[in-house]
Amino acid sequence: MKKLRCVVIGATGLAGQQFLSALKAHPWLSITGLAASPRNAGKSYADALKAPNGMMGWFLTEPLPADFASMKVVAGDDVKAGDYDLAFSAVESDVAKELEPRLAKDIPVVSAASAFRYDDDVPLLIPPVNPQHAELIRTQQKNRGWKGFITPIPNCTTTGLAITLGPLEQAFGVKAVMMTSLQAVSGAGRSPGVIGLDIIDNVVPHISKEEHKVEVETKKILGALAAPRSDLKVSCTCTRVAVLEGHTEAAYVSLKSKATVADVARVMREWKGHDDANGLPSSPPRWIEVLDDPFRPQPRLDRDTHDGMATSVGRLRDDGVLENGVKYVLVSHNTKMGAAKGAVLVAELLKRKGFLG
Repeated sequence: MKKLRCVVIGATGLAGQQFLSALKAHPWLSITGLAASPRNAGKSYADALKAPNGMMGWFLTEPLPADFASMKVVAGDDVKAGDYDLAFSAVESDVAKELEPRLAKDIPVVSAASAFRYDDDVPLLIPPVNPQHAELIRTQQKNRGWKGFITPIPNCTTTGLAITLGPLEQAFGVKAVMMTSLQAVSGAGRSPGVIGLDIIDNVVPHISKEEHKVEVETKKILGALAAPRSDLKVSCTCTRVAVLEGHTEAAYVSLKSKATVADVARVMREWKGHDDANGLPSSPPRWIEVLDDPFRPQPRLDRDTHDGMATSVGRLRDDGVLENGVKYVLVSHNTKMGAAKGAVLVAELLKRKGFLG
């Protein structure tokens, strides 16, 4: 199989680095271009990662692959669609608003940015939950006159929550969700990020725009092809904690039909997700792992389950306040399933469904 030529835009950031990790030996996709800010244009990728003080800004614990280290970086504005079959975007939302449509006129763009998540003709895909929403791409192309398209992934905090709601919606129906998050500092990125003295020995009780994203995106993901779930109530509080990677969330769910804790645990354990999402190169053997240990899940122990692509669930209990209520704690890897590797999974799904060459 001939691999698709891919460019990663925003390659020097945390999400961009995770894209390199997810794609370094991919059977279907090959990185043939790296793009970053204009100040790094013309440098090798290794040099572009260096801070003025000489510190190497490679965030991942695995070594920087030599092939990528020597690749020349181009400015994002200089990326030409004709040189690639697919673009992965890991840039800030304000940059994405200008850059992504320029490329999407000609090639597909799979994005980690929020710029187009809420447009009516843009699917917000989590492959095991709502792969049927990919059909919105055809509407998007018709509406905008594009050969390509833009497909963003959800916010990293939404992803783990929506995955756990998928089997509950299918088996019992979901009326309302309340959630409190304890989010890793890597979700803020390195620049501007979270200042060390703000997060050490502390919990920051506000993350700008995060709660709105979770509330809107969850309704869109669980909704019909062309309409969000208008009857679903979602409320959340999002906080930042001194954890490197892995978002922890305490979820309280009101079901449409009554279910025991054992029923919920069984449904989550047995849930296979949508057939279209299984057997892809980045798919885990199970999307949800339910843990019986009352002290799990924990980000340090569970974020890397199935290489960061599974959501771990524990502390399943009845909730006495919500009607047909159940509550649980989840851990989801925010820079793998919630970011780059989740975006690669979306690209794999789109290739399987015929949207990529």
